[in-house]
Amino acid sequence: MKALILVGGFGTRLRPLTLSVPKPLVDFANKPMILHQIEALKEVGVTEVILAINYQPEVMLNFLKDFESKLDIKITCSQETEPLGTAGPLALARDKLIDSSGEPFFVLNSDVINEYPFAELIQFHKAHGGDATIMVTKVDEPSKYGVVVMEEETGRVDRFVEKPKIFVGNKINAGIYLLNPSVLDRIELKPTSIEKEVFPKIAADQKLYAMVLPGFWMDIGQPRDYITGLRLYLDSLRKKSPYKLAAGRHIVGNVLVHESAVIGEGCLIGPDVAIGPGCIVESGVRLSRCTVMRGVRIKKHACISGSIIGWHSTVGQWARVENMTILGEDVHVCDEIYSNGGVVLPHKEIKSSILKPEIVM
Repeated sequence: MKALILVGGFGTRLRPLTLSVPKPLVDFANKPMILHQIEALKEVGVTEVILAINYQPEVMLNFLKDFESKLDIKITCSQETEPLGTAGPLALARDKLIDSSGEPFFVLNSDVINEYPFAELIQFHKAHGGDATIMVTKVDEPSKYGVVVMEEETGRVDRFVEKPKIFVGNKINAGIYLLNPSVLDRIELKPTSIEKEVFPKIAADQKLYAMVLPGFWMDIGQPRDYITGLRLYLDSLRKKSPYKLAAGRHIVGNVLVHESAVIGEGCLIGPDVAIGPGCIVESGVRLSRCTVMRGVRIKKHACISGSIIGWHSTVGQWARVENMTILGEDVHVCDEIYSNGGVVLPHKEIKSSILKPEIVM
C-alpha cells in the first residue's frame, strides 16, 4: 500500500519554529510530527510514503533518509511548482500512487495528530465497497467548521455543510482519507480543494463513506493547539503505553522525558510536559504544559508553563516563561527575566522582560 502526506507550504502559524525546519519536522512529543504518521502507516503495511510538498524538499528528504532505512519504508517527494490546494497534489503524484495492485491509498494532512486507527479504516473501507472513506471526528462547536452529514448506520456521506447556522450534525473532516485509485480520475492537475470540489461529487454519486475516529484528534498547526494536542497525546499514551511516561516523586500527571535528558534535584515537572533528548533541567525548576526541545538547558529555579522552548535554547535562573511564549532555536533568556507570551525569533538573547505578548525580532 501507498500513502500521500499533504505537507504543503511554509508553516507560518508555527513560526518561529518553522524558521529552522519545515513544519512536519518540528518535534511533537519528542519526535518530528510527520514521523508519528509514517510509523503508524508502516504498521499497517504501507511500503511507500509520498510527501506532497512545495517548500524545501531536499531538507525533508535528507532528514528522513535515516528513518527510511530504520523503518524499511520508501519515502519520496512530489514537488509542486505552484500551490495546488488539497486535491491537485494527488493528480501531480498520480504516477507514484497508481500501481498494478489496484489497492486503495491513504491521504493525510501532515498537521493532524491522533491514534491513527489505520487497520480499522482499511477494514471499514473494504466492507462498504464505495470509492472513498474519510475519517471524521466529533466536535463541540460544529458551527466553526464544515460539517459532514452522514447516515449513522452505514456511514454513507449525504452532504457537506460549511459553518452551519443551524445544527445539522457534529462531525467534521479529520484530514485522513483512504481512496480507491478511481478517485484520481475525478481530479485535474490544477489548484483544487478535495474537501469542497472532489468529495461532494463522490457523495452525490453515493460512493463516499465516513468512519468516526475513535479517541482524540487535534490539528497541531498552531501553538495553542500544539499545547492542547500534547495533553491529548499524553492522555492517550497513559491509556495505551503507560510505561513510556516518566514516574517519580518530582513528576505530576503525564510527562514524557527522553532517556538522555538530565533532571536535577527538587524539580516539579508536569502535568503535560515533553522533555527532549540531551536537555538539562537544573535543580528547583517548575515545568507544566510545555514542550522543551532537544538540547535545551533550563537553569535553577526557572518556571515554565504553557510554552514551547525551541532547540538548544537556554532559560536563565529564576526566569519565568509563560502564556504561550514560543522560543525559536538557540534563544537565550537571561536570569530573572519574565516572558508573558513572547514569540522570539531564532538566535536571540533576551535581556529585558517581555511584559505582554509580542514578537521579538
